[in-house]
Amino acid sequence: MDIKKLDKEKDKSIVLEAVKKSGYALKYADENFKKDKSIVFAAVKTNGLALEYVDESFKKDKSIVLAAIKQHGNALEYADESLQKDPDIIKAAKK
Repeated sequence: MDIKKLDKEKDKSIVLEAVKKSGYALKYADENFKKDKSIVFAAVKTNGLALEYVDESFKKDKSIVLAAIKQHGNALEYADESLQKDPDIIKAAKK
C-alpha cells in the first residue's frame, strides 16, 4: 500500500469534513483541494461565499456557481463574468 496515497485520502476526508461544517474553511485548504469538485461543492453548499476561494475553473462551472448562489445570493460577485449574466444564475440570486 502506498503511504503517500493513504495520507492524501486521509487529508481529503479531513478537509471534506471541515468544509461541510464551515464552507469558509476552504480558504485555508491546500490549493489542490480548491481544485477538487467534491470538496468545492460541499464548501459552497455550506457557505456560498466560499466561491471566493475555489479554483478559477469552478467560478465558470454553472452547477457550482448555482449551488453557491442558492446558499447565498451575494456569492454572485465571485462567479465568472460570463455566469453573472446567465438568466438561471440571476434568477437564483434574487431568491
